[in-house]
Amino acid sequence: MKSTSISIVLYLMAFIGMAQDITVSELQKHVYYLASDSLQGRKSGTLGGLMAATYIRDQLRSFDLELKGEDGFQHFEIITDVALGPSNHLSFDEFSGVPGTDYIPFSFSGNGSLTAPVTFAGYGFNFSSDSLSWNDYEGLDVDRQWVMMLLGDPEADNPQSFFTPYSDTWGKMLKARDHGAAGILFVTPVKMDKSDVVEGLQLERGTSGAGIPVIHLSRRMANRMLASQGRTIEELETRLNANRHAWSFQLPVEVSASVNLVYQKSRTQNVVALLPGSDPVLNQEYIVIGAHYDHLGMGGPGSNSRALDTLAVHNGADDNASGVAGMLELAEEIALNREKIRRSILFIAFDAEESGLLGSKYFIEQSKELVGKMDAMINFDMIGRFYPDEKPLLVSGTGTAAESETLLDSIASHLDFRLTYSREGFGASDHSSFYSSEVPVFFITSGAHEDYHMPEDDADRIRYDGTRQIVSFTYELVMEIANRDASLTFQEAGPKEPPRYGRGFKVTLGIMPDFTSTGNTGLRVDAVRKGGPADRGGMLKGDIIVGLNGKMVTNIYDYMARLKELESGQVAAVEVIRDGERQFLLIQL
Repeated sequence: MKSTSISIVLYLMAFIGMAQDITVSELQKHVYYLASDSLQGRKSGTLGGLMAATYIRDQLRSFDLELKGEDGFQHFEIITDVALGPSNHLSFDEFSGVPGTDYIPFSFSGNGSLTAPVTFAGYGFNFSSDSLSWNDYEGLDVDRQWVMMLLGDPEADNPQSFFTPYSDTWGKMLKARDHGAAGILFVTPVKMDKSDVVEGLQLERGTSGAGIPVIHLSRRMANRMLASQGRTIEELETRLNANRHAWSFQLPVEVSASVNLVYQKSRTQNVVALLPGSDPVLNQEYIVIGAHYDHLGMGGPGSNSRALDTLAVHNGADDNASGVAGMLELAEEIALNREKIRRSILFIAFDAEESGLLGSKYFIEQSKELVGKMDAMINFDMIGRFYPDEKPLLVSGTGTAAESETLLDSIASHLDFRLTYSREGFGASDHSSFYSSEVPVFFITSGAHEDYHMPEDDADRIRYDGTRQIVSFTYELVMEIANRDASLTFQEAGPKEPPRYGRGFKVTLGIMPDFTSTGNTGLRVDAVRKGGPADRGGMLKGDIIVGLNGKMVTNIYDYMARLKELESGQVAAVEVIRDGERQFLLIQL
């Protein structure tokens, strides 16, 4: 009898940190509301987004947590749309184009007017490699002129094309601007799109402007400009594609145009609540538990929906109503056991993750004094498709603290499912904003699936028992971190650069750029990888890159285009603003 009693006590002690009240029914309740059609896809800055935020705030309030900010809301502004203003026009000779039919400005175009002659510059290339050199600007003077060029490259239908690193639209604009162009006229080649339709304005994830007018012309309008020389875009395209070398010339035409883009801003919010820790000393340290609540709204062009040309509610049940539901259940369980929690816990539902981690980045920017007191950040993003018998649960960021994997291994020893680790701290979700500020992170996800960013990501497809197991495991993780005598030891883990920029980069500086920044005042460095080229060259977090090898850098798009020009082994001269002063760094690549 005595032996049995001891066994029971040991059993209870072993599982005292495990959750007791995380239920499938409550997870379902949260997901079915957040992923309901009435919220219209929870797009940032919309009524549906506000309804989601209000629901989350009210749930956190019901757990007797301290609401922070303005009654739980941390408000900030985002750009949600771009539209043509009243002063857009384009004319030459006695012909005036119709916006949306004959031409349309690019959403990254600078506002302004220009009356100037036009030079055709092929594909706008200027590169030299072992196998091919192509300079559309050789012998041309395009200073203060319009430059007309083709979008894409001669192999538009080849995803592995040699030309890929040189074909992006921003890079071409930058080349022309470097040569003195005052405006750009892009034309879609026939091989790229036979329909000759100028697409409507689409808001890019970044809102940095080119600083000069950048306009998309229809082939019909471009052919009018070429008519006096008896040429057409299709003829020029055919010759360029066949000969694979420059063919540029001036047109006997002067174009007058004005670009007037109006950006719509909306007020939105993160939701923030605090559970103070019970230890009078350790309660000055914080664990952040977060999940983003925004999604893609009705989809459509520019929304990142995978359902091309489809307008439908994108309910985002897994992405990321499941993560928010998990955070809420975790918050309730922790609140019920608050006397056992030594460190303080911040619960944050982030908005505008789909727009470029804007909500988490804003929180970090507004919480600089708090960041140094953060012991860990745990991020739920898509935890609704977990099949414990079929695959392990992925935990990323396990290399960002020296103790992480030992701690996780201890918990995993009695789980009914397997864990798999990824050491890198950077990833395409909100934990990256914390990692760049040297906070250890745990990114927990059940992974992508065929419904990702599709209208079919609905509440009835969530594996709720699997989600419950994820949240119960995370509760144990929180209890372990919150009640340790010592803080976790941050360490860098893997490259910090976003992998989303595509192909064509031969080198890296070893930085994490601020890819959500706006404006045209340079590129802020969010983090510098220890031992990388930038670190060896003396670059620091917070530096603002304004020049690279003597060429201006005004934003992240400039930076990416300049980076493509660099070669391994080269010494790059980088101009930065640090504490308001210009400095020049020599960085060995």
